[in-house]
Amino acid sequence: MTPAAPACVTLHLWTVAPQRVPAALTRMALDRVHLARTPGATFAKMLGTGDGRTFTVRDADPLRWAAVVAWDSPDAADAFETSRTVRAWGRLASERLAVRLRPLTSRGRWSGREPFGPADTTAALAHEGPVASITRARLHLRRAASFWSAVPPVSTELGGGTGLRLALGLGEAPLGYQGTFSLWDDTAALRRFAHRGPAHRDVMARTPTEGWYAEELFARFAVLSVQGSVGGRNPLLDAVAG
Repeated sequence: MTPAAPACVTLHLWTVAPQRVPAALTRMALDRVHLARTPGATFAKMLGTGDGRTFTVRDADPLRWAAVVAWDSPDAADAFETSRTVRAWGRLASERLAVRLRPLTSRGRWSGREPFGPADTTAALAHEGPVASITRARLHLRRAASFWSAVPPVSTELGGGTGLRLALGLGEAPLGYQGTFSLWDDTAALRRFAHRGPAHRDVMARTPTEGWYAEELFARFAVLSVQGSVGGRNPLLDAVAG
């Protein structure tokens, strides 16, 4: 049976001061357990972040940590805001960004599951306004070097993308588990990057023959709300620097 799409998905991003990194690492371990027991959470991942330039350990940002959670109801997502996990990170973090999303399209698997449900073609075509994407891949380690060599041109292209509001790398482990989160003005901006950028088109064309991925997922979401800040700005409401 094809899994139903969750009612909503949240991404939380917490920024900590350098002296709080050991405490953040401890929270990462504890909250993997807590999230698995959270009422209404149908899928949950605690994730490290990075700038996504190479998708190697060189990119890792020990000052920013994330949680991606799929919920069976908006009420469950609301209740999470007063949970042990969010309260603990609130005491630890100097800055927090909370993004609420509704799945539009999704293909592929994450840890053997389809956490964001099937494509909703009607909703995807009808949606207007900001969108976000989550990508995730588990690499075949024997093909990792080839993949990493292909990443920098795509990262450069992404950074210059018109309509991009926020982009960061996501990872479950230092090596072999690669992901991204990006926030865009609209679907057209995301599609321009995905289908018109030569570096990204080249990676898409090579993917079937290179055999980089043991598992992959791409999902697109309607952005319902963006609260808080990262790097001192709200990426949806504030002008992009530069």
